[in-house]
Amino acid sequence: MKRNLLTIMVLAASTLGVNAADIEPSKVVYADGAVEASLSGAAGDASSGQKIVGSKKLGNCVACHQIDALADIPFQGEIGPPLDGAADRWSVAELRGIVSNAKMMFDESLMPSFYKTEGFIRPGKAYTGKAADDTFAPLLSAQQIEDVVAYLATLKE
Repeated sequence: MKRNLLTIMVLAASTLGVNAADIEPSKVVYADGAVEASLSGAAGDASSGQKIVGSKKLGNCVACHQIDALADIPFQGEIGPPLDGAADRWSVAELRGIVSNAKMMFDESLMPSFYKTEGFIRPGKAYTGKAADDTFAPLLSAQQIEDVVAYLATLKE
C-alpha cells in the first residue's frame, strides 16, 4: 500500500512539473536584480525557450518586445525594448533575474513577474467580486525560465 501511494505521489509531481531541484519562487536570491543560480538546477534549452517566448499561451514576450528572429510571429510589441542583442546587454544571471521578476532590477517595469507567487494585489476571481485566495502558481516553471534565458542568451547583435 505504501509503495502504491509513493508511486502515485511521484507520478502526480512529475505531471505537475514539480522538480525537487527547483528553487521555490519565494526563495530566489536576487543580487542587484540578477539571479546567479539556475532555478531548476538544469541547463536551459534554447529551442524550447524560443517557443515559450513566441507562444501566446506561455511567455508571450513578443506582445511587448520585438525579436527579428521571430519575425514570422505577427503583432510584436513596442512597449519593452527589442530583444535583439539581449545577450550583449545583459549577463545570463541578469537575464534570469529580469525574466523571473523584472521589478527587482527595474522598479518601474511593466513586465510581468514570471516566477513570483506572493505579494500580489489582485481583484476577485474572474470578476466575481470574491476575494482571490493566496494560491498563485508562477506564470512559468523554473525550467521554462531557464529555457527562455537560454534562448535570450543566443540573441546577439
